Formats: sequence, structure tokens, C-alpha cells
Amino acid sequence: MADPVLAAASEAQQIDWMTLGIGLLGGLAMFLFGLDLMAKALQAAAGTSMKFVLGKLTKNRVLGALTGAFVTAVLNSSSVTTVLVVGFISAGLMTLAQSISVIMGANIGTTFTAQIVAFNVTQYALGMVAIGFAMMFTAKREKVELYGSMLLGLGLLFYGMGVMGSAVAPLIDYQPFLDLMQRIEEPILGILVAMVFTAMVQSSSATTGIAIVMASEGLVSLEAGIALALGANIGTCVTALLAALGKTREAQRAAAAHILFNIFGVLLWVGFIDQLAGLVRWISPVHSELQGTARMAADVPRQIANAHTVFNVVNTIVFLPFTAQLARVVERLLPDRPETEERLIVTARYLDEELVEAPSLALERVRLELGHMGEVVEDMLVSLGPALQSGSRSSLDEIHRFDDKVDILHKHILTYLGEIRRQPLTDKESQEFLSLMSTSDYLESIGDVVEDGLAEVGHKMLNEGVRPSDETLLMLRDLYDAVSKAVSKSVEAVKSNNQKAAQEVLALKSEVNRSISQVFERQAERLAIDDPERPTVFRREMAIVDNLKRIYTLSKRIAKLLLPDELLSSEAE
Repeated sequence: MADPVLAAASEAQQIDWMTLGIGLLGGLAMFLFGLDLMAKALQAAAGTSMKFVLGKLTKNRVLGALTGAFVTAVLNSSSVTTVLVVGFISAGLMTLAQSISVIMGANIGTTFTAQIVAFNVTQYALGMVAIGFAMMFTAKREKVELYGSMLLGLGLLFYGMGVMGSAVAPLIDYQPFLDLMQRIEEPILGILVAMVFTAMVQSSSATTGIAIVMASEGLVSLEAGIALALGANIGTCVTALLAALGKTREAQRAAAAHILFNIFGVLLWVGFIDQLAGLVRWISPVHSELQGTARMAADVPRQIANAHTVFNVVNTIVFLPFTAQLARVVERLLPDRPETEERLIVTARYLDEELVEAPSLALERVRLELGHMGEVVEDMLVSLGPALQSGSRSSLDEIHRFDDKVDILHKHILTYLGEIRRQPLTDKESQEFLSLMSTSDYLESIGDVVEDGLAEVGHKMLNEGVRPSDETLLMLRDLYDAVSKAVSKSVEAVKSNNQKAAQEVLALKSEVNRSISQVFERQAERLAIDDPERPTVFRREMAIVDNLKRIYTLSKRIAKLLLPDELLSSEAE
């Protein structure tokens, strides 16, 4: 008998390692590309409605977990779900404890991909590719094109699996590799291998998919597959960690909750892999007519997928009652940042880079950021009233600093919109893109009118030592209040896509016009008074009226962007 080392070397020589490596990497690339293509099509088709589902159906823990599972299964990305949740926390629409239940459910949603992969219908993969391609390039409706893209992605996913399976098939007779796979059954080693690989490719679905592919060739046992799936659950935390770097405290807390939940969940199961294996063998279909490696290749892929689902479902059930406690732990680990001297420096709250590749969701974040920008514009107007009335130079200077914040946010929004524009957009997304871009410009213009128009008039009146009469100030106050209300309603309309608020902006037209008429009548009466300062006061008062009217016009333009044509037919600019 030959020496075992020589025998192993002889076996190694029989394997074309270059062909194996090319097949494995090429198949993995096709798998990941197909997964990404399918995910983008799903997000484009259902992204906005998934955002609505997340916002409305998270009122209690159980419903939050179910919603998180459903949304993640549809969007095929727990990272996207987490980013959406962070936006809701920042906007005050969801508490951290509520978000944790959604994040727990998101882990269940990620198992949907493994269940699809376990079907292993590679023989139909090229048929899916052909049909999906034909749908994409012949469809006249966007929905059909998106469904074609989903089918094409699914076909490429399965075809990539087939390529990987064919590439690793020779290893079934290569003893050193089989010995390595046997060692991976040791939980710690299997978890570490999967954790590192998942962190590298930033996809737990890829790690679980490869484990299922290797199991379909009889190379991975159920116990090893479970260890790899557990490691993937920890490895995917790296994605959450990277996504939270440099982000808001809310984003960091959500990422921390995700990481703690996944780590605790793995620790819960690491000592019970054999029991979990026994459970999934009992609940999974078996091929009793097969024997040995053939039966293992037929049974284990589905068992791994089921094990992945079972431990994520059980983890959610176990930890769900403790979401409030986990939220308190996270808040203690990451307390609120202390306020700094530079409190007027502003940063974008909602523009997450992770969502750019899902335009429908990214555009929704632009809408939220426009709400943030609009709040700063509202603050400018709130400061303006007392500043004009009291003639305080410091209050007028404060308005200039507010406008700096508006300009910074405007720049952030336009840069983010530019990144979205590089993605393929549907007709509906293109229309929304143009609407949001115009809204950003209108809000920035309102800020400029407040700073360069109204605040500048205030400075001139201070320098000239003139001031409107008390009666005129009351009339200007009525006009200012109506215009401020229009700005507030237009910001509300943008932030929540609220058509009712947009209609209220248009309905203020008669009130604004009535206030302007009253000022004009007052001015006509005052012109008859022999007062050397009167011409100067007249010019400043009319400048205030003109600038307030411009602000209302810009508010109307914002409102009109949100209303259908039939509601605008009778409205003149």
C-alpha cells in the first residue's frame, strides 16, 4: 500500500484546481449577480408599498416582527429593512423598542432566500433566464419588465448554483477536503469560517447558498451546514456595523441591536446543534429510497434551509418579549451625544447611501430630508417676525446663519439625487425625482427670499432709523401669519406626501390676497400724509409685502407638485 500522503498527493493531481477555482468563483459571481438583480427588481416593484407597510404595521411586538419578516422577504435585504427602520426612528414615527422587533423579524425574512435556493431547480435555470430576458426586452409595461428582471435574476441564481455544484463535484472523492468538511462539524470552526466568509462577501444568503450547494453534492453534513448558517448570522453583522459608521445615534443603536440579537441568538444554539439537526430531520421531507451520499445530497439542502428558518424563528420568539430591555441596554451602550457649541452646524439626517440602489426607497428618504430642510426654513420665518418687529440686529444676523443650514442641506439633497439618477428609474420614479428636485430648489429659494429680501429690508430699516406704524405692523403681521402657515403646510405636504395639506396651501390664496389688499389700501391713505420719512418707509413696507408674496408663490409651487392635474385646473398661478 502506498503512503497516505502520497495517496493524497495522487488524488490532488487528479483534480484540476484551476478549473475548480474558476467554476466556483464564476458560479458564485453569477449567484450574487442574480441575487442582486432579483432584489433590485423586487425593491423597485414593491419598495414604496413596503415602506408604507413598515410605517403602519409595527404597533406591537408580534406585528412588528411579522412585518419585518415580510418586508425583508420581499425586499430580499435585512440591511434595507434596518435602514428604513432607522429613518422611522429619526422621524419620530417608531421607537427603538418597536424597531428591535422589526429587526428580529428581518432575520426570519432572510431565510426566504435559503428556502428558494434549497429547491435546487437548476435544470430549469436557463429557461428562467430566457423567459426573463424576453420579458425585459419586449415588455411595454414597466411592471412586466420588472417581473422579467426578477425571473432573470432567479434563473442566474440557480444557474450559478449549478456551476458551483459542478465545479466542486470532484471533491467528493478527495479525502483531505472531506476531512476538512468533517472538522467544520465542530461548531466553533464552522461558525468562524462562515463568519469570516460572510463578512468578506457581505451576504449571509451567499454563505448559506454555498452551504446548500455543497450539501447537494454530498460534501456537507447537516451539522456542518447548521454551523455555517450560524456563522453567517454573525458575519452579516459586519454589514450592519459598517452601515452605521458615521451615522446618527439612532442608526448606530439599531445596528447595535441587530448585532447583539444575532450574537445572543447564535450563543443560544451553539450547544444544541445536534438537537436542532434532529428536529429538522423530523420535519423535513426524506428520500428513503436513496442510500449513502445520494440520500445525503437529496435530503440535506432542504434540512439546512429549514434549520436556518427554525433557529431564526425560535430566536425571535425567545427574545421578542425582551425588546424594551434590549433597547435600554443599547441606549446605555450608546448614550445620546452631548450638545456641542456648534449647534447651528447641520447634517443630513435621512440620506442613507445603502438605499441608493433602491431608488423608490431612496426617493422616500429625500422626501424626509426635504421635511428636515423645510423645518429649518420654518425656523427662519419664526425668527423673522420678532426680528422685523423689534428691529434687533442680532436676530436678523441669526437668520443668515439659518440660511447657511438651508444651503448645506440643499447641497446634500442634490448630491444624493445625483447618485439616485445614476440608477435605472421607472417612469413613476422619474416623475417623483423631478418633483423632489424642484421642491428642493423652491425651499432653498424661500430661504434666500427670507435672507436676501426680508432680513435685508430689516437691516436697511435699522440703518435708516425708520419703522412701520403700529397699524401697518398689524396688517403686515396678518400677511406674515398667512404666509408662514402656507410654508408650514407645504413642508407638511412634502414630508408626508399629504395632498390635503397641499390643498390647504392653495386655499390660503384668498386670505393672502385680502391681507395684501388691506396693506395697499393703508399705503394709499398714508401717502397723503406730509412726512419726509414716508417715501422711505413706503419702499420698505412694500418690499416686505413683495417678498412675503414671493414666499407664498413658492409655497404654492411646492403644493402643486403634489396634486393631480384635475385639482389644479381651476387654480391660476
